[in-house]
Amino acid sequence: MSSRSGSVIWIHPEAPPKPAVGEPCNGCGVCCLAEPCPLGMLVSLKREGACRALQWSEEDRAYRCGMLVHPTRYVGLRTFRPDGLVNRLIRRYARRMIAAGIGCDADIEPAASPPSPASSPHSSSPSSPSSSPEKR
Repeated sequence: MSSRSGSVIWIHPEAPPKPAVGEPCNGCGVCCLAEPCPLGMLVSLKREGACRALQWSEEDRAYRCGMLVHPTRYVGLRTFRPDGLVNRLIRRYARRMIAAGIGCDADIEPAASPPSPASSPHSSSPSSPSSSPEKR
């Protein structure tokens, strides 16, 4: 996966650093924030920008693919139980489609820079820079 040079993505300040290509995914979110994967294109209905199914997990302090957590939320079937058969089947398909567990395939190299609370799309207020995502 590659991204346009010079693109700006906003990453949660507690997100783990991006692993090297081929290393296990650690939930850094760089790939899905830069552009959706083929499955993400289907659920996001777009080819550029952050994937709609990307979720921040406070518990894990990492990003998670919503298609692996509760997929029916992203395909218009919100009433199905997270542990139900439909979710399990979609989750199995999604895991295969995104090559979960295979390793990082994002050849994007984020350049860390200090967060800018005033320009962050996620900042809650300029007085709380710790809550705004990091610009990479």
